[in-house]
Amino acid sequence: MGEVWKARDTRLDRIVAIKRLKGEYGARFQQEARAIAALNHPHICQIYDVGPDYLVLEYLEGKPLAGKLPQDEAVRLAAQIASALEEAHGCGILHRDLKPANILVTAKGAAKLLDFGLAKLAADGDATQTMGIAGTPLYMSPEQAEGKALDVRSDVFSFGSVLYEALTGHRPFDSLAAVLRDEPTPLQSPAWDTVKRCLAKKPGDRFQSMAEVRVALEQIRAKPAEQQPSIAVLPFANMNADREQEYFSDGLAEEILNGLAQVKGLKVIARTSSFAFRGKEQDITKIAETLRVGTILEGSVRRAGSRLRVTCQLIDAADGSHLWSQRYDREMADVFAIQDEISAAIVDALKVKLAPAKRVAAHAPNLDAYHAYLKGRHHTSLVAPNEVERARSYFERAIALDASYAEPWAGLAGCYMALAMERPDAQPRELMQQAREAAQRAVELDSSKPDGHLWLARVAATLDYDWTEAMRQYRLAVACGGIAPQDQAHCALFLLLPLQLLEEALAVCDATIAADPLAAMPRLARAVVFRAQGFLEESSAELRRLLELHSGFYVGLIHLGYVLILQKRLEEAVAILERARQLAPWHMGGAALLAVALQRTGQPERAEELIAGFAGNPTFASAFYASAGDYERAAAEFSKLIEMRHPVVVLSVELAREFRDSSWGQHLLRRMNLASEHSTHLRAESKTP
Repeated sequence: MGEVWKARDTRLDRIVAIKRLKGEYGARFQQEARAIAALNHPHICQIYDVGPDYLVLEYLEGKPLAGKLPQDEAVRLAAQIASALEEAHGCGILHRDLKPANILVTAKGAAKLLDFGLAKLAADGDATQTMGIAGTPLYMSPEQAEGKALDVRSDVFSFGSVLYEALTGHRPFDSLAAVLRDEPTPLQSPAWDTVKRCLAKKPGDRFQSMAEVRVALEQIRAKPAEQQPSIAVLPFANMNADREQEYFSDGLAEEILNGLAQVKGLKVIARTSSFAFRGKEQDITKIAETLRVGTILEGSVRRAGSRLRVTCQLIDAADGSHLWSQRYDREMADVFAIQDEISAAIVDALKVKLAPAKRVAAHAPNLDAYHAYLKGRHHTSLVAPNEVERARSYFERAIALDASYAEPWAGLAGCYMALAMERPDAQPRELMQQAREAAQRAVELDSSKPDGHLWLARVAATLDYDWTEAMRQYRLAVACGGIAPQDQAHCALFLLLPLQLLEEALAVCDATIAADPLAAMPRLARAVVFRAQGFLEESSAELRRLLELHSGFYVGLIHLGYVLILQKRLEEAVAILERARQLAPWHMGGAALLAVALQRTGQPERAEELIAGFAGNPTFASAFYASAGDYERAAAEFSKLIEMRHPVVVLSVELAREFRDSSWGQHLLRRMNLASEHSTHLRAESKTP
């Protein structure tokens, strides 16, 4: 239908692609092209301008989708294209020519949907009246091949053909007659049910929207391998009248969960997602379906003086039957033996073999120290003011009772890091030095546990800007096994993201969401990585999914507000950031972004009130100036944060692309050992294990 030229836009000094259309097609596409130009999606090739017989398009480096891909890669790219089509269909636009040649895989590994040359506004009715049968025959839907009226389900069919080819290396149909008559050869793939439903001959038998297809693909990405044993450990019921004892029943369940997480071949859902069902009367099958596991462990705990009664049931989610149950009546001193016995019984019931790991003689802590540690861990799980201080006091009590107990030392290191991040009057350099000392002590006492190594990695990154040591400690933590998904998500933000290892960071986020699907941090990290890649729509969508699960998670609201500012959706940004401010009035980054949004929506007086309230604070000022585009003043405030060694500065490397690429930004990045001249060496040295 025309020819495509590479060109330079001399006004904006950028490379573009210009598609010149043949005369008989130019007028026909003008209205549709204008509508498509309004689409703004990270996986759709952007149209910049429309003329009488030409389109000015985003220029992309990459290769067309071709050949057989690994299943994970095929499904990942397919999910991106499904998201792009969902956006187009939401604007009333049908693509009508989906095929591998119209999907480009960029150098960064992202899919881009190209060539809306045959696209049609659904509201305009049937396009076949003016063009005859349009499209590429072997990827057409049956109704498209027969010249019938089309809707979004036609694109669903073509999408199924593309996904089939990506999974197998060949097309599902070898002729137009086969499209109309034959069923494709079945695949030995978890994606087969999705592909088969897309390729149903009758539109009514297919997915009815690309949103449904996208959800199905996301479920495939999160689904455990076929036949892999999987378990969720629900919070044990506290059978004592005293609710203060809940920390102990929670702690016992979590210790069993952590023990099971060390078992090779067993998928164990993390605490955050498992414990989300506390106090909710829900069917076990529904819980298992939500968490995508085959078995559920539930139990209860009753304490009476020095006596302990623990009851457990392992339930098959498929039919609700009990695979194993047991009651333990023991002395409190036997609590550690009970944990080991329960874990061993579950492993036996599931017929899973223990990993042949190097076993270290475990330290049996003082019982009072153990209780203090469990209380500290309980308070770290509560997102509220002063909870970190409460947790710290319990960890310090545990250490005072048993200085050889490694776990509370690691917990104390985490408290110091949290205080350095969150406390307005914090002295970050001093607090992170204390975190280093606590983490080193944890590793000295038990180097087989990952937490001490993880905190040493965080300290190396945020206090020393020693990325080589940070990644070394991270590798040691991974080798230990049993890293909590929330800690993996933190590593994606504090290590992989600053090093620009964006694909690795995204892979970590995807894995943590699969292990902890209801947790907030992995989804937040995934949204931040999308934002760093420039995929604002996907970042926004991930944050909205996060807030559906955790409506009061103020950090998610703040990040969504920032993405909305970048998208110039300022009124919506103000509303979101106002909600965040009500929940967390002390949060300086949220206040700074709200001030920027208020200024840009013509409310300078309210913005000035916020600015005055945080005057002189470099955390507020750096976020405010960078978001407002005043990069020189932002650089001065970032310089103060670097001097303070405030951990937030590592996360702020991605705050603004213009700031990072400026001469000021490069100067500051050199101070953090992240400047461009070091990046190649760092990335080569810092590959994830």
